Amino acid sequence: MRVLIVDDHLIALEGLSALLNANPEFKLVGALSSGKEAIEQYGQLKPDVTIMDLRLGDINGIEAIRRIREAHPQARFIVMTTFAGDENVYRALEAGASAYLMKDSLRHELFTALRCARQGKRFISSAVASQLAASLPRIDLTPREQEVLELMANGMRNKEIAGELEIAEHTVKVHVQNILGKLNVSDRTEAVVVAFKRGFLHL
Repeated sequence: MRVLIVDDHLIALEGLSALLNANPEFKLVGALSSGKEAIEQYGQLKPDVTIMDLRLGDINGIEAIRRIREAHPQARFIVMTTFAGDENVYRALEAGASAYLMKDSLRHELFTALRCARQGKRFISSAVASQLAASLPRIDLTPREQEVLELMANGMRNKEIAGELEIAEHTVKVHVQNILGKLNVSDRTEAVVVAFKRGFLHL
């Protein structure tokens, strides 16, 4: 199985590379450190499955998966990351990932995920599945609510958000109340904390 790794942490790249090279079932065809490199080199490397981190220096992993699958619809991906938020999982799967693993996953989980991905099957580790179950139902923010949330996280008040988005301040207040209700929190600070925890926001 031809495998490509995309991760901007050198230790993670070296560790995964050593793990795959030690198993004759897999052939490492590349170890890249950015989403841009993955997009540019995917067609040349022709991996059966790509192990993709979410947090990359330039283009995030979800966007890289989307762009690669636009050009190569049959591309298979495993997301392997430190981000545990349930919204991260949903977005990765929607982008086209076949599996979602945490970086502390066991070796056999990674190998199982690779085999499932190659066959076009989904694999969710038990830890991630438990997290998804605990956070049901999924919170569905609209694109505008997501924009407002991101500006809230930057410390902007309603008037400033209204100016930035060129909408009425009253409209911003409505969006903020909707966000608080959907996240089941009572104030803006708590909303931002929960949003980071669940994957709606990233540092």
